[in-house]
Amino acid sequence: MANVLMAAWGDAFGLPPFGAVRDEDFGPAFDAALVEARANVAAIAASDEVPTFANVIEALELSEDALSRVAGVFYNLVGADSTPAREALQSDLAPKLSAFASEVTNNRVLFGKVEALWQGREALGLTHEQGRVLDLYRRMFVRSGALLEGEAAARLTAVKSRLAVLGTTFSQNLLADERAWFMALNEGDLEGLPEFVVASARAAGEEKQAGGPVVTLSRSLIVPFLQFSPKRGLRQKAYEAWGLRGANGGATDNRGVAAEILKLREERAKLLGYASFADYKLEPEMAKTPAAVRGLLMRVWEPAKRVALADAAVLEGMLRADGIAGPLEAWDWRYYSEKRRRAEHDLDEAVLKPYLGLEAMLGAMFDCATRLFGLEFKVLDVPLYHPDCRAWEVSRGGGHVAVFIGDYFARGSKRSGAWCSDMRGQRKLGGDQRPVVVNVCNFAKGEPSLLSYDDARTLFHEFGHALHQMLSDVTYGFISGTNVARDFVELPSQLYEHWMEVPEVLEQHARHYETRAPMPADMLKRLLAAGTYDQGFATVEFISSALVDLAFHEGDAPADPMQKQAEVLEGLGMPRAIRMRHATPHFAHIFSGDGYSSGYYSYMWSEVMDADAFAAFEEAGDAFDPEVAARLEKFILSAGGSEEAEVLYTRFRGRMPGVEPLLKGRGLVENV
Repeated sequence: MANVLMAAWGDAFGLPPFGAVRDEDFGPAFDAALVEARANVAAIAASDEVPTFANVIEALELSEDALSRVAGVFYNLVGADSTPAREALQSDLAPKLSAFASEVTNNRVLFGKVEALWQGREALGLTHEQGRVLDLYRRMFVRSGALLEGEAAARLTAVKSRLAVLGTTFSQNLLADERAWFMALNEGDLEGLPEFVVASARAAGEEKQAGGPVVTLSRSLIVPFLQFSPKRGLRQKAYEAWGLRGANGGATDNRGVAAEILKLREERAKLLGYASFADYKLEPEMAKTPAAVRGLLMRVWEPAKRVALADAAVLEGMLRADGIAGPLEAWDWRYYSEKRRRAEHDLDEAVLKPYLGLEAMLGAMFDCATRLFGLEFKVLDVPLYHPDCRAWEVSRGGGHVAVFIGDYFARGSKRSGAWCSDMRGQRKLGGDQRPVVVNVCNFAKGEPSLLSYDDARTLFHEFGHALHQMLSDVTYGFISGTNVARDFVELPSQLYEHWMEVPEVLEQHARHYETRAPMPADMLKRLLAAGTYDQGFATVEFISSALVDLAFHEGDAPADPMQKQAEVLEGLGMPRAIRMRHATPHFAHIFSGDGYSSGYYSYMWSEVMDADAFAAFEEAGDAFDPEVAARLEKFILSAGGSEEAEVLYTRFRGRMPGVEPLLKGRGLVENV
């Protein structure tokens, strides 16, 4: 019987045959796809034809189609709906896929053809996009070690293989810790919790078969528990478990894994001739250098810390007023901050959430995309990989644009966080290939599902990434969608968050899930007025994580990352009651792969641009101004990596921004 993953997919939109795929199909499919990819690459290298852009670069673009197709399904599933079989295969695949990637970039004959094309590019008559793709292919080969020989080349291959294994191990350890821990609650422990938190705790208890309500390490449950539970001992127990993910000792402890990753990254960079891994990693990004990253982060750190310390003094006063001697601890911050928010802004999240139902916010999210870009969304009734998933056909002017899949609820088989990925990217080479894009979140499941304000922002954020994928309009997959500089990739996502806060959007879509009544005008006004509330806390917990990431990679790898983390935080004067957003043992952004390593700062780098980019709409006097929206699509969302990021942004905005819009947007400008 033919493997369903390797056979042609008969769905009208080319969707994977989820209903027919079994875990045991993936291993043979990867084996067959690797054989096919190796044969294709070998044929390109062995050809005695004169090298051309078509028979080298375009052939490479198409050489791994089957492998990309199988991997697109598998890696979406292993992150969003893992099983022991999938995790075992993931561990087995890490060195295999790393070895194949090294085979390609270490192929001297193949690189010779790429280099010959690059050296003679002026005579090739390439389009601008083709020239960009050729530049990026050569850069990929060189940064992967194509210029190394002998022992150095062999060692780099071994280092990359080991790093692939360690990244997978880090992810699986973290998922195991998040899956294993829960705190049982008795009926008395539910005192003071809003009904939506109680409902989430009961649902989590059913999933864990705990015989009653529980708190898990899912952010969508533990954060509201920390916000609302008056029981300080339970808050402390839950918070400390949350902070100890990946640091509980035993087989799932990530501290040694992180240390080995950092040491190998340093070796990788030095083999390639760089002073540090941060220098290597930042070279192709907008920031270019560690000094530029540190400059931005420290520009924001001091005003943010001043605000956070002032807030901490207020919250500690509230703690003492409750008869607790103090000091204010990390497990107290969210509880007293929520009380303060209710007092100062008359905003109670338990009252707010009924107006932010998932269905209402999906409607808002789609409506904004329709008004900005003319997109239409139609529900698809197709088999998907989990019953919680939903799919929509995205179209415009009667033409198919993409398939969008949403997977929104937390479960034990899903890693924490929220992300956007694709099962198939956009390209025109070899036919008009339309994307299949997936948004994954970890919202608490309920009947109905009600979102916090932060949850709703996350929903819009990930859909901003999805728009970057779906509206991509380039010929080559190598530069399509989110294949851009890491510190540019967050611009579309963070920019799209702004539309959730447009008053007319909330007026239309923020409706009570039972009565359908719109959010009261005074509540909406208070909500928007509180937009910068607690930004000292949010900024400090983010920047501290980004600076620790940079410190890990900027010099010699630390033998003890936890000690290095402590030294960095002490040097910053980290406020006592705030912890890093991602402590080292669960800092998946930088250790589950090297995507955000030396690059966690990129959210803030992009925020400098997103604040300025939305100002373009404000200057036009309309959050949906069609001319600005058209420029945004043309120069940012559809362009992929067809130009350097600063070129694309300058074409959209006419200039690069300063840091002032970011400081203003976070409510920190008056403290500069």
